[in-house]
Amino acid sequence: MTRALPLFGLSLAALALQGCLARAAVDVVTLPVKAVSAGVDAVTTSQSEADEKRGRELREREERIGKLEREYDKQIARCREGDSKACDKAQSLKAEWEALIADERAD
Repeated sequence: MTRALPLFGLSLAALALQGCLARAAVDVVTLPVKAVSAGVDAVTTSQSEADEKRGRELREREERIGKLEREYDKQIARCREGDSKACDKAQSLKAEWEALIADERAD
């Protein structure tokens, strides 16, 4: 009887550990699949993310065009008053504005 009690305890422990060992085996087997899946998710961009990025880029370009137009108007007014530096600045702003407009039309 004294010998049966430790044997029963060992049997019970072995049964309890089978679930833990099986779970560990499943985790080890599925780990590479989970790692690859996480890597693919990190590298790929969903359509909604791409749309959001595109919308943000367009909005930023439109804001930049608006700022250029306002600054151009100020510089042209100063140019008409005889400020030659303002004339140069206005030409520079107009060139940047035209480049942004050309990029917008190309998209």
